Amino acid sequence: MLAASIPLSRLRLLITLAVSQIFGWGLSFDLMGVFGRLMAHDLGMANELAFGGITVMMLIMGFSGPWSGRLIARHGASRILTCGSVTLGAGLVLLSQSTGPISFLGSWAVLGLGGTLGLSVPTYAAVVEREGADSKRLIGILMIFTGLSAAVCWPLAHAMEGWIGWRHSLLAGAALHLFVLAPLHRFGLPRANPAQSENNATSATAPLVLTASQEKRALLALTVISIGFSGLTFGLAPSLITLMQQSGADLSLAVQLASFRSVLGISARAMDVVAGKKASPLLSGFTGAGFMLLSLPILYFAQGSFLLMALFIGAYGIGSGLSAVSRTVLPLSFFSASRFAGISASLALPSNIANALSPVLITALLDYGGLPLVLSFALAVNLLVLAALFTLATLSRTSTALSN
Repeated sequence: MLAASIPLSRLRLLITLAVSQIFGWGLSFDLMGVFGRLMAHDLGMANELAFGGITVMMLIMGFSGPWSGRLIARHGASRILTCGSVTLGAGLVLLSQSTGPISFLGSWAVLGLGGTLGLSVPTYAAVVEREGADSKRLIGILMIFTGLSAAVCWPLAHAMEGWIGWRHSLLAGAALHLFVLAPLHRFGLPRANPAQSENNATSATAPLVLTASQEKRALLALTVISIGFSGLTFGLAPSLITLMQQSGADLSLAVQLASFRSVLGISARAMDVVAGKKASPLLSGFTGAGFMLLSLPILYFAQGSFLLMALFIGAYGIGSGLSAVSRTVLPLSFFSASRFAGISASLALPSNIANALSPVLITALLDYGGLPLVLSFALAVNLLVLAALFTLATLSRTSTALSN
């Protein structure tokens, strides 16, 4: 049904990028879910240091994000994605040969650079290059598949590790990046037509007419939303089991419900796609923030109740799924499609720093003040996000009124 409603070129674009992102994330960020403790043991490192590789990757992705935006604008997303696959493959080769903390973390730095060139920002830029301002639905569909990276790659990684060990499994992953994903990015994507893009009003013209001052306010609001939504998802998710235990759930219930969060997140993204133009990025943002705000008092008062725990994970899972879609496509509601790559790359800096540091911050708050302190912090962040969303809504109304 979905395939029948999408033209062939769009279906080709979607399939190519879905495959590349499932294995792009699955053979980088998600690797530690299977190999992390094995690597730590074999290399004689503490588990905390080994998992710090992910932090290195996310920080490199954050700080190099603005640079990737300039590269995309100059060379196009297809070439940058190809370079990303090659760099990710090189990072996996280096990681497979690591012998201690320095070479291990250095490999993750290379993977971070590969992620800058081969994961989210250039991927969504590739969609916008080809679809212009009408990219929201395709990006939403793509995010559904991207959310399946762990579900696809963890079983494969586990089977490969049992068969040939983690080092050779990493080399197999590198070969996939170099000999499958790199050519797929270079030759599998439908061509973007630069001349048509320059003359296309939906690509070159902003959806709203904003003054320089209003643009600054919009960018500041987008930055707050990007940091806040990232912190509320990446920060809270690793501690969900402990948070539910502190609210009275036993371990088995907490594990079962926490594992269901990603399914709800993907379902929320799917509902947003089905809603189509009826659900604007702003509406998705308000709805996502509202669900996450609702989840906080539910968890506080749950006291081990299965019903309340299920309501909490339902509200949080749906909220986190909608927030991911909203923060990705919100720039298209305020800036032209031709500026999407640069603005998204700039937002990647604070967002990826939040992704890297928020789990550590939440863990520290949990150890220091327990559930009440974490929920108070999450409440404050949520209110800041809602304030930023209201700022964007006000700018949208003001701009529309002036243009009329």
